[in-house]
Amino acid sequence: MTLQQRIKDVMTSNLMLDVAAADIGDDSPLFGPGGIGLDSVDALQLVVALDKNFGLKIADQSKAKDILQTVNTIAAAIEAKG
Repeated sequence: MTLQQRIKDVMTSNLMLDVAAADIGDDSPLFGPGGIGLDSVDALQLVVALDKNFGLKIADQSKAKDILQTVNTIAAAIEAKG
C-alpha cells in the first residue's frame, strides 16, 4: 500500500466524508471549490489523525495550509519529516 493510499484510508476513517478513499485523487484539492469539501473542523481532525498515524506534527497554521492542500502534499511532508 502506498503512502498516499494510507493517507486516504486515514482520512476516510477519521473524517465524515461522503467520498470513498478510491475516489480521492492524489492531487485533488482537499478544501475549497473543486475539492473533496473539507472544512475547518475536518482540518483539525485531519491534523490530529496525521499526528496519531504518521507522527506528523503540524503546529504552524501557515505550514498547515501548505501541507493540507492535497494527498501528495501531505505525503511529501510525512516523507520529509522522516
